[in-house]
Amino acid sequence: MRPILFLPISAIWLLLPACGKKSAAGMPPLPPPAVTFVPAAMETVTITRDLPGRIDAIRVAEIRARVSGILLKKVFEEGADVKAGDVLFQIDPAPLEAIRDSALANLARAEASAKRADQQVNRQRLLVASNAVSKQDADNSESALAVANAEVLVAKAALTTAELNLGYATVTAPISGHIGKAQVTEGALVGQGNATLLAVVQQLDPIYCDFTQTSGDLLALKKAGTAQKPATLLLDDGTAYASAGRVLFSEASVDATTGMVTLRAEFPNPQHELLPGMFARVRVVQAIQENAVTVPQRAVTRAAGGMGSLLLVDDSNHAQVRTVQTGEAIRDRWVITSGLKADERVIMEGHLKAKAGSLVAPAPFVAASQQPDAH
Repeated sequence: MRPILFLPISAIWLLLPACGKKSAAGMPPLPPPAVTFVPAAMETVTITRDLPGRIDAIRVAEIRARVSGILLKKVFEEGADVKAGDVLFQIDPAPLEAIRDSALANLARAEASAKRADQQVNRQRLLVASNAVSKQDADNSESALAVANAEVLVAKAALTTAELNLGYATVTAPISGHIGKAQVTEGALVGQGNATLLAVVQQLDPIYCDFTQTSGDLLALKKAGTAQKPATLLLDDGTAYASAGRVLFSEASVDATTGMVTLRAEFPNPQHELLPGMFARVRVVQAIQENAVTVPQRAVTRAAGGMGSLLLVDDSNHAQVRTVQTGEAIRDRWVITSGLKADERVIMEGHLKAKAGSLVAPAPFVAASQQPDAH
């Protein structure tokens, strides 16, 4: 049996460091973490705004009964397009024709009275010259003639009114457009005491979209030039309307309660796809910014206070944290207003591995859509 050797504790502590140094020295150094980057781009960007609005007809005409009477017939197809001057309704003309005939008779009587008075005046003038009648009688004849002529004018005005009312019995479209349903049916008494609503005609091509914008954004819009500015209509389902429009005008004042200004855009609507009352959004070009620095949105994280931050690869391939100020969001990119220069390398992948100030192994970022097919 061999004797057991005991080493002093001090000798054991002397051996431990030596073993550790040997182990550390024997392990290879860790490689720098791999990251991908994109260079910050400098480009001309178009800044747009999507603003809520509502579709409105360019012209709306309420068809109302202008005379009282029984509605005889409706002579249009509900929901169809009508032209200005097309006959829509027919009100019973018989009572109005009787009034017209009475006015004609009154005019004839007034003209006969005026003729008789004129003849009387002529006779009186001859008799006055021979002192056969008094001057007073001659003056009375002149006055009677003036009254008779005035009654002719009254009778003519009454006839004109009667003919107008008879014409109103045939109700026509004042404008061209799309007509809705009839508000009354045949046999109804219309125009008795008020102008009964019969139907509504709306001009739908082109069509308006009224929308609102802040007064601050309106100033930027005016600086960019508001005359005939193009506009895109976004429908309720998020799709873009096929035809482009244009911004027409803005209200002269700002709503004191909301600080908003009403704008109006006009869009062609030949197929009547857009109907009054529909909700939509109008996309307008707010400004065009040249030499703007942009980076992908996924490369930017939010720091305290709402500032943006991102990781860069410097010239010595070390990761650096940079605080930036973001502006507009253009598609999937941020416009960087301060804190970044064009062509600086912004880390896209490898954030968790890269530490600020540490060495990294950078490689250009390749989007998934640009990567070659593995098959």
